[in-house]
Amino acid sequence: MTELNQIDLRSLVAGHKRTWDGFVLAASPLINAVVRRSLGAWRLSEDDIMDAAQDVFVRLCTNDFRLLKTYDPARAGLSTWLAVVARSAAVDFARRRRQPTSPIDDIPEAALAVEDHYVEKLKIPEGLLTERQTLILKCLYDEERDVAEVAQLLKVDAQTVRSTHHKALLRLREHFRERTP
Repeated sequence: MTELNQIDLRSLVAGHKRTWDGFVLAASPLINAVVRRSLGAWRLSEDDIMDAAQDVFVRLCTNDFRLLKTYDPARAGLSTWLAVVARSAAVDFARRRRQPTSPIDDIPEAALAVEDHYVEKLKIPEGLLTERQTLILKCLYDEERDVAEVAQLLKVDAQTVRSTHHKALLRLREHFRERTP
């Protein structure tokens, strides 16, 4: 059996069948292992995992071995490079297998189970936030203004608005974290 480091790369990218067959035999264990490990969390079938591994080889020889010709032995060993290519190809394969999604605008509002009358406004205890923090939250959330508008309205720098907003959120999180059972 031929080892990866014994593959004649010039012959391989030239498309010689005997070299390609030797390459496939030598690279299959590595590519299969990387693909299997990369797709473990995706919960794909065994057939899908094997298809993903096959997809790696297809990528390597497509367009007159264009991807394989990009391999630079000065930058990485062939097995390292193949592992990176295999992982990338496996993730791309899994992403293509995802369930199709629909734009949220195409879904009827009733199916989303979002109705305004169920939204309860957060009751912020008196004195928890400073006046400035309260004002900034009111402008950002109740009036739906952006940071630049609030900064201009209050005649402060936009970073001051962001910082004050952040500090207010930290206070709120801390307060409600303590009160949650």
